[in-house]
Amino acid sequence: MYVSVDIAAPVDEVWRLTQDTDLHPRWDARFSAIEPVADLPGGGQRFRYELRLPGRVLAGTGTTLGEKWRPDGTRTSALRFTTPDRLSPLGDGRGYWRYEPTASGVRFTTGYDYRPGWGGLADRIVLRRAVGWLTAWSFDRLRIWAERGEEPERWPLRSVLWVWRPERPRAARCRRRAHDGRVMEAAPATLDGLAAP
Repeated sequence: MYVSVDIAAPVDEVWRLTQDTDLHPRWDARFSAIEPVADLPGGGQRFRYELRLPGRVLAGTGTTLGEKWRPDGTRTSALRFTTPDRLSPLGDGRGYWRYEPTASGVRFTTGYDYRPGWGGLADRIVLRRAVGWLTAWSFDRLRIWAERGEEPERWPLRSVLWVWRPERPRAARCRRRAHDGRVMEAAPATLDGLAAP
């Protein structure tokens, strides 16, 4: 899975909106809540996450480690996650965020993969496309917040139907394919050493 968006905002602001566990679920429709549980011995955090759906709450745990100062000027955040919920469409997974400074702001990119919770066929036909779209839509909602100061709650998921509002979040504004086709190969080295969730 790969999603990337250019954000015309300072990298410090994008870092704040994405790394704060109170702010992250406000723009990312893949989560309803993220709660830090404990610090990891080598740095980073262990956390619990939830996605509230009608009639069900999907929950799991994860670990994350951010690198705010790297020699090449980029920042990264590595992630591993798991859930004991057999009804969750996503099983164990891992991924990263990359923050690359640009002339006008920052290029915010994610690469991640997961074990399908509902089997490979359902994942290939429906789920992976839906999760990729939701990630891209959320990234554009983050972009709007960082650039225009419009709080994410102004743009609920149903706003995808507000076709008369061209300024609404749109997944189509994001890149969905890595230019070299390599997604997980571009993960930061911190991902390999990150503690299991």
